[in-house]
Amino acid sequence: MNSENGILLESGTNELEIVEFEVRGNKYGINVIKVKEIIQPVAVTFIPHAHEHIEGIIQLRGEVLPLVNMAKVLGLSGEELGETDKYIVTEFNKQKVVFHVQNVTRIHRISWEDIEKPSDMYQGGSSQVIGVIKINGEMILLLDFEKVIVDINPQSGIHVAQVKQLGKRERSEKRLVVAEDSPLLRKLINDTLAEAGYEAVDFFENGKQALEYLESQAAEVAAGQGPQLLITDIEMPQMDGHHLTRRIKENTELKELPVIIFSSLITEDLRHKGVEVGADAQVSKPEIAELIKHIDQFVL
Repeated sequence: MNSENGILLESGTNELEIVEFEVRGNKYGINVIKVKEIIQPVAVTFIPHAHEHIEGIIQLRGEVLPLVNMAKVLGLSGEELGETDKYIVTEFNKQKVVFHVQNVTRIHRISWEDIEKPSDMYQGGSSQVIGVIKINGEMILLLDFEKVIVDINPQSGIHVAQVKQLGKRERSEKRLVVAEDSPLLRKLINDTLAEAGYEAVDFFENGKQALEYLESQAAEVAAGQGPQLLITDIEMPQMDGHHLTRRIKENTELKELPVIIFSSLITEDLRHKGVEVGADAQVSKPEIAELIKHIDQFVL
């Protein structure tokens, strides 16, 4: 299922649109809601001693933005500028970053159900691939742009130390559910929640698994004896966080369960999507201390 026109305006449909782009002849994808614009290459200012993936900085309407060379990120040769090269201007994790690619070809609309999780055998522990999309006999690799940025600047990620600034924490028996597809982030969130006193946490790697579990616990949730809060990412194979939230809020027994969306896609332009599906709170990664404050608000 794909389309070349139209912007996905409705929230919670479990669909997404991806911008297909090429790097050295290989096809990749990025969620269109991360993309602010696509521009022709402009003058680049080289930065001494920058990370090897940083090509330099550019000026765009008065803003100075870092330019990431995607060929180098993917371990491919960083050749000279080509005729079809494009700069993809993005915004996520409350920052703007520009990615240098060799071509931008089209937009596809697909269901999260059609995105396959990469096999552990071929993706490896440091892979930037978070999903494989098969369209018209070809494969498009959906990339983890958050990981690309954290690899360049580790300080932009989630850190347990942020929770320690909240002061001494008491242990809590409250049961939490977390839907997050990234193994690295599941571990970081687990460590951070434990530091914050929340140790009774069930993790699921996509929204579909989380929903099936919560539906199995629905009677207990309605009686106030089951899980007491859901934290969900937005971008996940099988079922995204917006669709998961909508399904929870449409379920008679689960609708009172507080849902916090914790995602790199929480921006002022996109916050309305979470509001439309009934999210009780929305926190941008990597603001983990803010997430803990919201959890405290709902369950303590």
